[in-house]
Amino acid sequence: MIKREKLVQLSRELRGELYLDDTMRTLYATDASAYREMPLAVAIPENTDDIKTLIRFARENKTSLIPRTAGTSLAGQVVGNGIIVDVSRKFTSILEINTEEHWVRVQPGVIRDELNYFLKPYGFYFGPETSTANRAMIGGMVGNNSCGSNSVVYGSTREHLLSVNAILSDGSEATFSALSPDEFHAKCEATDDSLETSVYRQIRKILGNADNQSEIRRQFPKPSILRRNTGYAVDMLLESAPFTAGKEDFNFCKLIAGSEGTLAFLTEIKLNISPLPPKETGLMCVHFPTINDSLRANIIAMRYKPSASELIDHYILECTKDNIEQSKNRFFVLGDPGAILVVEFCRDTREEITAIANQMKAEMEAAGLGYHFPLLFGDDTKKIWTLRKAGLGLLSNLPGDEKAVPVIEDTAVAVEDLPDFIADFNEVLKKHSLYAVHYAHAGSGEIHLRPIINLKTVEGNQLFRTIAEEIAILVKKYNGSLSGEHGDGRLRGEFIQQMIGPKNYQLLREVKYTWDPENIFNPHKIVDTPSMNSFLRYEPGKKAPDLKTVFHFPEQTILQHAEQCNGSGDCRKTELSGGTMCPSYMATRNEKDTTRARANILREFLTHSTKENKFDHKEIYEVLDLCLACKGCKSECPSNVDVAKLKMEFLQHYLDANGVPMRTWLIGNFRMMTSLAAIAPGIYNWLVKTRFTSRLIKKICGFAPDRSMPTLEKKTLRKWLRENPQKGVESRKVYLFVDEFTNYNDTYVGIKAVNLLRKLGYEVIPVEHPESARALLSKGFLRKAKVIAEKNVRLFSTLITAETPLIGIEPSAILGFRDEYPDLVGDNLRNTAKMLAKNVLLIDEFISKEIDLGHIKADQFKGAKQHIKLHGHCQQKALSSVLHSKKMLSLPEGYTVEVIPSGCCGMAGSFGYEKEHFDISSQIGELVLFPAVRNAAQGTIIAAPGTSCRHQIKDGTGALAKHPVEILYEALV
Repeated sequence: MIKREKLVQLSRELRGELYLDDTMRTLYATDASAYREMPLAVAIPENTDDIKTLIRFARENKTSLIPRTAGTSLAGQVVGNGIIVDVSRKFTSILEINTEEHWVRVQPGVIRDELNYFLKPYGFYFGPETSTANRAMIGGMVGNNSCGSNSVVYGSTREHLLSVNAILSDGSEATFSALSPDEFHAKCEATDDSLETSVYRQIRKILGNADNQSEIRRQFPKPSILRRNTGYAVDMLLESAPFTAGKEDFNFCKLIAGSEGTLAFLTEIKLNISPLPPKETGLMCVHFPTINDSLRANIIAMRYKPSASELIDHYILECTKDNIEQSKNRFFVLGDPGAILVVEFCRDTREEITAIANQMKAEMEAAGLGYHFPLLFGDDTKKIWTLRKAGLGLLSNLPGDEKAVPVIEDTAVAVEDLPDFIADFNEVLKKHSLYAVHYAHAGSGEIHLRPIINLKTVEGNQLFRTIAEEIAILVKKYNGSLSGEHGDGRLRGEFIQQMIGPKNYQLLREVKYTWDPENIFNPHKIVDTPSMNSFLRYEPGKKAPDLKTVFHFPEQTILQHAEQCNGSGDCRKTELSGGTMCPSYMATRNEKDTTRARANILREFLTHSTKENKFDHKEIYEVLDLCLACKGCKSECPSNVDVAKLKMEFLQHYLDANGVPMRTWLIGNFRMMTSLAAIAPGIYNWLVKTRFTSRLIKKICGFAPDRSMPTLEKKTLRKWLRENPQKGVESRKVYLFVDEFTNYNDTYVGIKAVNLLRKLGYEVIPVEHPESARALLSKGFLRKAKVIAEKNVRLFSTLITAETPLIGIEPSAILGFRDEYPDLVGDNLRNTAKMLAKNVLLIDEFISKEIDLGHIKADQFKGAKQHIKLHGHCQQKALSSVLHSKKMLSLPEGYTVEVIPSGCCGMAGSFGYEKEHFDISSQIGELVLFPAVRNAAQGTIIAAPGTSCRHQIKDGTGALAKHPVEILYEALV
């Protein structure tokens, strides 16, 4: 056991960071697999010298280093009890590009998609594409030898890896690249006794032995299987000069790719890059009644040289029906197919694609295969690939303890063997009364197959292992690879000897311990792996805690909802990828600030805490602190993990145990406090706008000194409505929800909204109702919010119908009816709340729908040339769509609308006012929103439906943004 004092001393020697606290160690104890092991520490190295220091420390103290980038490994590759070395924050530079020789040199923390954004202007592209490409990093892709749906064209990372700079286990530096036979032998004959020389001599000894050559060729997977990651790739090295005449030059990069960080620590990576693919892409999405039909048709599809052939089975298609984001992407599905084969063609013209796709269709139909053959182009193709890539996360979106587990999902066989292999595979599962979800890379002979198992039970834990063993036997029967792209790690390492034979397995051990004699690099992966059903996230047979919550979690507990996060890391995408989730991570690039980290910390403490109130842990509070409750995770996380809801629930119980701070009470009771201030709005405004008193108030309340405070209107919206009753009675009626923010702070927006609706021929009916409870919810006062929600549901359920909807102006207030209310009210009101929610609309949605119905027309507005830049509200994006705002603003002739590709503005209600959050609030705004506003052409109108968003834009840029209804009102004839 290493003494803490030694680790503290290590931290002093590093220029980067070393975390020893339980919180950070917990957050790095898992990846995207089923495994969990608490690391000794977490290091964020600043430079190469830091890595050398860490290697020296590991060697001297008999511990290990686990290299890590995005942490999306599916086989436990970055789980271990040593020091996690996270290079995702500092080693992120693109170092050099050579367009003549077609290569680029990068550090391991460069994100794959961001590399391609950089390469695109040069006309180049890094081909291998994982489903995690918007956060997966090149170092991790090399470690796992990653590929993706287009591997039939681009192969795997191994085929593109030209050279690497590495630090070896003795701390020495080495560069590995292609060597001619003479250069290879010169390396072996070097007079020094360096570790680099030793690894060359050792591989010559192994691969120069005729018996070894014969055994490798006999036992390793079929060479025709392009996706093969079984053990170290000595079979690939064998097929190079000087061991096989006429083959390409020897390059240790073939071995390093797929070695999972067990041989050396990479600091620079040189990659081959390809010219950009043809501009036109078409997808023929062939529908089949059965999976077997689709796999038989896949053999036909491959004759037409597609760039991808991907399977989506009926189980995933069912999951997409209830997923907020993915339900929009299944527009092309006809009926309820047993499987869909997505066949991609890339050519110079659509005509070429149409011709070859129709030829393929004709051959499939002649064989009696397929019943629907939609061919899709343009933006539709992105939607389909998004649907396919969401498969992994969607499979985690099962409400109970039974999950589609990653145990045998990575098997690869020859394409022609796939129908028979899958039939045999399903027979094995049938024997255990199991069914697997089938999806992904049919064109490469690799279908991702995940049986549904409850790993929390002793029986499920054992079944996990039994299935792995039996499928390993089946894969060997077809001479396939147990891992096609996800690697061996802890999941499959145990079965490598079974797959390649004991003699070859000993060769792999020789490789490992020649490169790493003291086993400091990511031990217990690939070789000498512990039992694959040990070190799992769940302790089998452990009794689940009894957790009473205020929110209702449909068909599950709060713990099970947190456990839906499988670690796939969608929340680690950056602002360049678009979307909202997760704004704080986009700003800090710190794992602690990911949505994944928040789910992990909750799962950890709710499972293992010995306190009666299991929420009463400051560690949870600290990790949840930077959650802005933007709701991006609810729609963008494939598993729909609603961390905002989890945070609200946590805060209620944390406040129960620790009391209510003054600022929390003030913000939560916003409506009450504002109503008191509204008695004398002039005095209040003077106090918050005068420099001395404003700073004093902010200091007392804990608000940021540089943040402006919201002011009050002289007259509330309710008072204006009483003084300005509607004179005529219209046939079309709507009820207006007068939220507390519009009522007190943005009265002018409410007045224009009412006048707009009135002039468009609607009777706007206000009623006396309670506040929205948005502020109470945000600060964890769930019990108080529940009382208000129930009052609102009882009141409006007697008034609201499809013909007389309830509409609201402030997104966060009105969307609570659809989001939190159904899970907040008591059981007796839940169905009522759900029915009511169907007829509650954001005003932008209402107007958009009325435009579609022809009730609102362009001729009701003045024509003029006007450009608008639109920033959507986070909860609007998550629960509705910013396209409704775009549609209504595009109605007047000559109006053009550009949606700013921003995520959260960074204000998020009270978050951006709080002194400790001001800086990160501003950083979030600076990612996309503030530059877009500052760079807007003169005369451009900035639109933002959210009151917080408009305030943030004003404070951050000085620009005055308008609510979309203001803009439309001002355009009335």
